[in-house]
Amino acid sequence: QVQLEESGGGLAQTGGSLRLSCAASAASRFTLSFANMGWFRQAPGKEREFVAAITGNGGSTYYGDSAKGRFTISRDNARDNAKNTVYLQMNSLKSEDTAVYYCAVAPVGANIRAKNEVRYWGQGTQVTVSS
Repeated sequence: QVQLEESGGGLAQTGGSLRLSCAASAASRFTLSFANMGWFRQAPGKEREFVAAITGNGGSTYYGDSAKGRFTISRDNARDNAKNTVYLQMNSLKSEDTAVYYCAVAPVGANIRAKNEVRYWGQGTQVTVSS
């Protein structure tokens, strides 16, 4: 079992920045440090969409079209697998970035960019961008 705790959402102005954090902790049966972690978002009336993801060792990152060039994903892996944290630095925010942002964890080998392969979800954090 994996527990995810998100923080960092809130209100920002157009062109501003926010940094989201997701602290993940897991029971020893699930090797968190090898898992893929990422972010999705869901705006009112829209499907949940992929934003960004990072592999277990941080060696590879992936971005959805809406995030490319503006958002950066990174992670810190605890040595004892007790806690891993993934970050999403969001710059040059636009009003269309307004959504609930969800932290996601997928096992090794799963496609973290596909929401049906995500095994664990955070509770979501609201991001609102206004002009």
